[in-house]
Amino acid sequence: MLIELDGRRLLTDPVLGQRVAHLRRHSAPVPDVGEVDAVLISHAHRDHLDIGSLRRLGAATRVIAPAGVGKVLRGKGFGAVEEVEVGGEAAVGTATVLALPAIHRTKRTPMGSESLTVGFRVGGTASVVFFGDTDLFDGMARIAAPDVALLPVWGWGPTMGPGHLDPERAARAVELLHPRIAIPIHWGSFLPLSSRAGRFLRTPGPDFAGHVERIAPAVEVRVLAPGDSTVVEPARA
Repeated sequence: MLIELDGRRLLTDPVLGQRVAHLRRHSAPVPDVGEVDAVLISHAHRDHLDIGSLRRLGAATRVIAPAGVGKVLRGKGFGAVEEVEVGGEAAVGTATVLALPAIHRTKRTPMGSESLTVGFRVGGTASVVFFGDTDLFDGMARIAAPDVALLPVWGWGPTMGPGHLDPERAARAVELLHPRIAIPIHWGSFLPLSSRAGRFLRTPGPDFAGHVERIAPAVEVRVLAPGDSTVVEPARA
């Protein structure tokens, strides 16, 4: 997701090419996103930390990533890397980026060591909460209610393992977070090379909207197809 807030542009977990590892893009190619002020990396899995995509943005691009992930990035030639622990903050212009807890086990390689996974709260004249991958956890209720919640509602395969949200559990997260607007992400783009495009590319977003209508009906859901955008008006006093 590209977040434009208070004159700054922040890009979350960018995967800009047609392939990453064993996954193939089924959605339309990503248009040129232009220059960004910062990239937010939630964790080190290859469908969230894609070195090829970061190189397209430029080695001097500012990257805010979980503690322990900086070694991977610096080893690939990225110099403007800032590592954050949960509760750590970084300023991007007048906006504040706060690292949030997330429940998702992460190893960059099968034999590698585990590294930290985080979410982010971007705050300024509006606020956006972003999770790249996470399971449901009670602490979501203690996060200050954002204007917008960007929530993963699926993955890249036909099943979901621990540390992920499906449409219904993502709707439960909406109930805890109390955003004004919820947008489902992490669906509709990639499947393994051996898979055919199917319902997993079409249904998770609309299914999420249906569950939110039942569980947290006061929250507006905006289902965006890859390449779509939306404008969030300031909250009324």
